[in-house]
Amino acid sequence: MAGATAAAAAAHLPEDDELVGRAYDARLMRRLLRFVLPQRGLLLLSLGLLGVVSAAELAQPYLLKLVIDGPVASRTLRGLDLLAGAYAAVLATELFFRFFQVTVTERIGQNVVFDLRTRLFAHLQTLSSSYFDRNPVGRLMTRVTTDVESLSEFFSLEVVTILVDFVKLAAIVAILLWMNVRLALVTLGIVPVLFITSFYFRQRLRDCYRAVRTRIARINSALQEAISGMRVVQLFRRERRQAEEFDAINSDHRDADMRSVLYDSAFSAAVELVGTVAVGLIIWYGGGSILRGAMTFGTLVAFLEYTNRFFVPIRDLSAKYSVLQSAMASSERIFALLDTASEIVPPGSPRPIPDDGGGAIEFRDVWFAYRPGEWVLRGISFSIAPGERVALVGATGAGKSSIIRLLIRLYDAQRGRILVDGVDVRDADLSSLRRRVGIVLQDHYLFQGTIERNLTLGDPRISPPKARSAAAISGAEGFILALPKGYEEEVRERGSNFSVGQKQLLSFARALAYDPRILVLDEATSSVDSETESQIQKAMGRLLAGRTSVIVAHRLSTVAGCDRIIVIHHGEIREEGTHSQLLQRGELYAALCRLQFGGS
Repeated sequence: MAGATAAAAAAHLPEDDELVGRAYDARLMRRLLRFVLPQRGLLLLSLGLLGVVSAAELAQPYLLKLVIDGPVASRTLRGLDLLAGAYAAVLATELFFRFFQVTVTERIGQNVVFDLRTRLFAHLQTLSSSYFDRNPVGRLMTRVTTDVESLSEFFSLEVVTILVDFVKLAAIVAILLWMNVRLALVTLGIVPVLFITSFYFRQRLRDCYRAVRTRIARINSALQEAISGMRVVQLFRRERRQAEEFDAINSDHRDADMRSVLYDSAFSAAVELVGTVAVGLIIWYGGGSILRGAMTFGTLVAFLEYTNRFFVPIRDLSAKYSVLQSAMASSERIFALLDTASEIVPPGSPRPIPDDGGGAIEFRDVWFAYRPGEWVLRGISFSIAPGERVALVGATGAGKSSIIRLLIRLYDAQRGRILVDGVDVRDADLSSLRRRVGIVLQDHYLFQGTIERNLTLGDPRISPPKARSAAAISGAEGFILALPKGYEEEVRERGSNFSVGQKQLLSFARALAYDPRILVLDEATSSVDSETESQIQKAMGRLLAGRTSVIVAHRLSTVAGCDRIIVIHHGEIREEGTHSQLLQRGELYAALCRLQFGGS
């Protein structure tokens, strides 16, 4: 039953967050290390410090051997003070330099994570709208937060320590061979077993961490969706069902995590067993050598100490594998995101839209589909002269908003051309294009910060007086000045401290503050009351003089005064003319009016 519930809960979640495919460690590692190269100075410093730490650490067992074979064996204090002082000095050196080494490596890790997260966020802003249509917010947040954070420990500790561990292991092998070849060979004879064990667990740990990352993304997606829609959940009394679905997803994550813990624990236990066998072999062979007089007791103690230091990094290998495989699983997703190219490709030689252009718009036989073969727009052709006010009307799903999205190049049409002031939007500089078009979308959005910052969006070209003038023209200034802090009033997340109508007025004022040549209103008055709408209509007469405007509306009363009305039906232009002309025809527009105004 639980399995069926988990399957049902996950059924509505997009599945492209599953395994990216078979990845190669070397390829991923090379790409990861590119982010370390800018930190090469700190990396070299860390390696130097870690070399001093390792040397001090490796000197301690040999000093212990000298103490046992010297003063202890001869039962004299001669030279004991010097050896004890040397041991204390070496230990102090290790601790002192280890502090700075850890600090430097943590700095490397945090710098790399900072750069990687910054690059990810910058790349996200270049992707086309279609990418965000396919990928939920929770999943993308996982990429920038959880997945990047999983690389933090890898960059902070593993990159440097893995390199030094190999050097340390080689040094210990050399010391053991120098001290006693036969005992060293007995000790190292167990090493092949370690490689076989590591190889066995390697792929299994990778698969486990891939699965864990997938489940974390699902949890974040489910949380984002549930919290964003909490009012709907509560209104429809869906709390229990929502909790059951989240419990199923959460249980799936727990089970995946426990599988990784199982393999991790088994690997750690196997390494511990191999290390214990190695110590037993040393005691067995070394003890016999001491009895035969072929080796000193101090050498045996030193061997045990060096062997312990030899197996410490190997024992830690399970933890390192945990970090490494987690980093590999996360890096697969991160690089998959970074490798995702935007469907909106900037032109090689962008053409600026003329500064003296009046805002002319032309659609030439435009065909568009969000999914192949499912045409939303079919052969759309029309032109809007500079300063003309044109309305797009039609039933929901007719394709009106799609026309607006193509105009500002959130999507590209599959066929046809779209021109703004004679420049094809595919050839135009995107910044230049979107500076020319001010748009108030049906789905208004406010950011955290002050009202004034929401109007300017931090653009230094928009002065506070200009932003306030836009608020006054749009009719938003009335409620703004009634607030305790006026324009300095803080906006909470998604503007939750304002009504829907107030948020729409602020969005309207924000578009006007940019003083665009073309103003697009996509259901801009759908959430304001009749009195506020009347205020906006009066202000529009002054504001839109000499400015091209495109108005998408279901309220036909808001488009009656437009110079021209284009009726869209099933992705095609069915009618075009003024309000009175279309009424006289008595066709589709007239039918829409009768439906909306009750036949009057």
